[in-house]
Amino acid sequence: MKKILLLSDTHSYLDDAIIKYVRQADEVWHAGDIGDLNVTDQIKKHKPLKAVYGNIDDTRARAEFPLDLRFYCERVDVWITHIGGYPPKYNGRVREVLKNNPPDLFICGHSHILKVIPDKKLNLLHLNPGAIGKHGFHQKRTMLRFKIDGKQIKDLEVVEFDR
Repeated sequence: MKKILLLSDTHSYLDDAIIKYVRQADEVWHAGDIGDLNVTDQIKKHKPLKAVYGNIDDTRARAEFPLDLRFYCERVDVWITHIGGYPPKYNGRVREVLKNNPPDLFICGHSHILKVIPDKKLNLLHLNPGAIGKHGFHQKRTMLRFKIDGKQIKDLEVVEFDR
């Protein structure tokens, strides 16, 4: 079993409250718009990190992190990308791959809107943790915590902070 902390859209912001949750996780996953790489460097000091770059990220972030990251956690097939849309309005860049080879868990950022949507047509779970940084239109800063145990995604929890 692995405890995952999922965040996105830090936009160069990281504070002690976020680090507290980083320390409680087994792994941290970042769905893009990192901003300053000091954010990911600090996370990596505490826990293993899987991340993708987002549309605001510079060439340094794009050199360190991929656009798409697909991997297995336990027995769950995971795909993380920054701009992916949501069921059934997936981004055109990912739509055909999702249709022909759907993961179990599809994770995006970008919208700054927290979403947890089961896609019954593709038999996957879509997660967007919202935005944990302070830049953007969102009223609350959010991230997600959950556990992966074998093939199960369970104990999903929203972590919310005021801006």
